[in-house]
Amino acid sequence: MNRTFEEQKRLHHDVTNVGLRAQATAVGLIQLCIELKAVDVLSEEALGRIKQAIGDELTVGPYRRLASREERGQIFARLDRLFAGKQKLGPAEDLTFQED
Repeated sequence: MNRTFEEQKRLHHDVTNVGLRAQATAVGLIQLCIELKAVDVLSEEALGRIKQAIGDELTVGPYRRLASREERGQIFARLDRLFAGKQKLGPAEDLTFQED
């Protein structure tokens, strides 16, 4: 499911209005995906689409005017580690975009 830029912006606006920006919501979603993947309820393709949707939101959100190709790569690499349970979750303010 690929969204246009305008569709992504509209979804961002709708999600923000509902108040789903909280870290608790994100942590719950990640843990849910890890659990569903572990029992083969969630396919690798579905998990990829979930990560793609999150990555798209991160690149169009208010904290980034436009993510460079390198920043997008770092975002998706971090999402891969988070959804694999290999990276601890922490405050977004602690995240920096630098070489890992």
